Amino acid sequence: MIDQLLKHDTELFLFLNNLGAEPWDNLWLIITNKLTFIPLYALLLFLLYKKFGLKSLLVFVVVVALMITFTDQITNVFKRGFQRPRPCGEADLIDQMRFIAVRCGKYGFFSGHSSNSMAAAVFAGLMLKQHYKNLIFILLFWSAVVAYSRIYVGVHYPLDIVCGLTFGAISGFLFYKLGQYLLKRFITS
Repeated sequence: MIDQLLKHDTELFLFLNNLGAEPWDNLWLIITNKLTFIPLYALLLFLLYKKFGLKSLLVFVVVVALMITFTDQITNVFKRGFQRPRPCGEADLIDQMRFIAVRCGKYGFFSGHSSNSMAAAVFAGLMLKQHYKNLIFILLFWSAVVAYSRIYVGVHYPLDIVCGLTFGAISGFLFYKLGQYLLKRFITS
């Protein structure tokens, strides 16, 4: 059963990865770069400050730092635990795929980019939903694009992405609840 699932995962990876074309490669390399979205994060922090104030912003910064640290560390635990090689690390796949990433890395299950971007999207989207009701949909779309970029550049299988997105959504929701609790306990009380 698991072998069949991994076989389908590899086939889907090859299909999605090979949809890429050289004219689009630079765009996807920009999208997959962690530093690209610093302006988006700054905008989200500004919106949180604008709607909740400076004291609340300090709480949000601490909660987001904890959330990203949590998702990164759990992702690393899974990568070391499962030790699933990335597609770019598989000798029998390298001739069938497009590998355009800067580096490959050793293990890929599950995607840290996917979990971090989804956690940020869910956290910020839920925190700001009262003020910007469609923002969460924009952020979820952004997270999905970031996640797909990892397939495009050749460093993650679709299953790595789906599990990363799922874990990120759960983490984002849990840290949203933590943020709400801290605001209620220390700021609005």
